[in-house]
Amino acid sequence: MVFQLMVFQNEGFAHEKRQNAKSGRKPKKQTPPRRSVVALPKKAKASVIKAKPILRRTPLLIRKAPVSPPPQPTHDEAAALAAFEAAHKEFASGRFAEARNLFRALVDKFPAVSEVTARARTYLAVADSRLRTEMAPPRDADSLYDRGVIELNRGEYVAAQELFERALKREPEAAHIHYGLAASRARLGAIDTALKSLRRALDLQPKLRIRAQRDHDLNPLRSDPEFEQLVFASRD
Repeated sequence: MVFQLMVFQNEGFAHEKRQNAKSGRKPKKQTPPRRSVVALPKKAKASVIKAKPILRRTPLLIRKAPVSPPPQPTHDEAAALAAFEAAHKEFASGRFAEARNLFRALVDKFPAVSEVTARARTYLAVADSRLRTEMAPPRDADSLYDRGVIELNRGEYVAAQELFERALKREPEAAHIHYGLAASRARLGAIDTALKSLRRALDLQPKLRIRAQRDHDLNPLRSDPEFEQLVFASRD
């Protein structure tokens, strides 16, 4: 647009000059046309965003309450705990009669230690229940034999012998009962009667020789020559 204005003004100036030349007039001094300047838009100033200062929070210090050591048991509490452990050991070993007596003594001696005596009463009730079941006399040979095996494993050899003898009265030809009776008699040191029961068991069931060769309950018989003949006769 500026260029076009300048062109028009120059053409008018030239035309006026030609007219003056024809008429003999001196041309008027023409001031040069002012150039129109188009104002350019000012650049917008970049807005500066001032960052807010970051406030750092100081961590709160939480003071832990001092841990007090656990209270030490009194003399009675320590004695009650020791008595409970002794009674529980008997209970876990299956010696319910001994465990019952120890639990009863604990309850009677330390009634003030309520927590320990409460647990002792629970075990005492279980021990009484087990003993009532065991004291109920079994009626059949298998039950008597099973009870005899339990007593034999507990080391109650006299009770085991009595139970095996009662079982044989109901089933006199049961080889496994004769074998159990031989084991209980061997543990009691009755070598002759033990060998007699073992001989009868092997006559009824020769396969029991394999068991007898490794049975620790028959160890008291191994030094007797008759035992070697009875148990290892099948090797000949």
